[in-house]
Amino acid sequence: MKRTFKTLVTSMVAALVVSTTPVRAEDTIKVGVLHSLSGTMAISETTLKDTMLMLIDEQNKKGGLLGKKLEAVVVDPASNWPLFAEKARELLAKDKVAAVFGCWTSVSRKSVLPVFEELNGLLFYPVQYEGEESSKNVFYTGAAPNQQAIPAVDYLMNEVGVKRWVLAGTDYVYPRTTNKILEAYLKDKGVAAEDIMINYTPFGHSDWQSIVSDIKKFGSAGKKTAVVSTINGDANVPFYKELGNQGVSAADIPVVAFSVGEEELSGIDTKPLVGHLAAWNYFMSVDAPANAEAIKSWHTFIKNDKRTFNDPMEAHVIGFNMWVKAVEKAKSTDPTAVQKAIIGVESPNLTGGMSKMLPNHHITKPVLIGEIQANGQFETVWKTEGLVPGDAWSDFLPESKIIEADWTDALNCGNYNTVTKKCSGQNF
Repeated sequence: MKRTFKTLVTSMVAALVVSTTPVRAEDTIKVGVLHSLSGTMAISETTLKDTMLMLIDEQNKKGGLLGKKLEAVVVDPASNWPLFAEKARELLAKDKVAAVFGCWTSVSRKSVLPVFEELNGLLFYPVQYEGEESSKNVFYTGAAPNQQAIPAVDYLMNEVGVKRWVLAGTDYVYPRTTNKILEAYLKDKGVAAEDIMINYTPFGHSDWQSIVSDIKKFGSAGKKTAVVSTINGDANVPFYKELGNQGVSAADIPVVAFSVGEEELSGIDTKPLVGHLAAWNYFMSVDAPANAEAIKSWHTFIKNDKRTFNDPMEAHVIGFNMWVKAVEKAKSTDPTAVQKAIIGVESPNLTGGMSKMLPNHHITKPVLIGEIQANGQFETVWKTEGLVPGDAWSDFLPESKIIEADWTDALNCGNYNTVTKKCSGQNF
């Protein structure tokens, strides 16, 4: 009798555990965070992981989403591009996350793209990139070339009088494609081939002495010279140090960077770099109520009022808020439902104004040029009058200017050829 009763109780407990476990799993909505916390890109990506944890914490304090708490699932792809794909598959197939916020380099995004398309996951990508892509499964909340690279060159050409150009980048898809666009654009503007110098270095490159020397020599031809930098990751630290060592000042050869923000400058002695430039869609120094509130929230969450706030962090703020609104609009986290609901959704950016998700899965953004200050911040020296719509396909490459991206029912295509009237598939 005792044995029978004990067996019955054991069975009931086992049944209770089995029946309640799925309920517990469904009590939260999982959000994937796919950023390098080690390796060469950790200098830039670790703070984006922290940003996502803050946003998820804030949303939970508001009551969560669809009556459920959000749960962050953080993985470390360790600046290893194949590992990004492996971790993305793990997040989507094993952890069953509703959306993923992550990647920095384009090579990491390209690595995970087939996984997201195969498993119909959602990726919110917060960093400036080379364009030439529009996937149904990716939302590009960073800048396209027409929202950063092209305006930066226009500024240098029209406001600074630059005639010679050094296009210096890390050797991977983003710098090479961006520089291909910039080279075509410069030549369209009448710049001669001999006035364009292009240089690529590997990730983590540390010996910049000869390259900076070559830049100085190239800039000594009697024409105003500038460096357009698509150098990524921790290689920026020795690059800027070598500029200082060789006395390359902003007055002589200004550098405009696309991947150096407040976070990267926090590890560099900025005094020799005062006057050099960066092109972004946000600076921490912008005087706007939304920005002040975001920085205050960040410092409270991170418990360190010296931590910086930067452009890709703002892109995560915008992207996360757009995802929340789309989920609420769709009343579901189902990827297909969210994909349809998010187009046209607006969210405040931190510089003032409302960014909108466009049919090509890019957003509208202001463009700012900032000068490096001695305190590691940027002073805005130029900005667009309004917000610029992100262009997935460059108007300055013959093979791209005939391509359109539109994920509404009108086309439902990321690379529609306006000449052949055909969709080539998910990506060009």
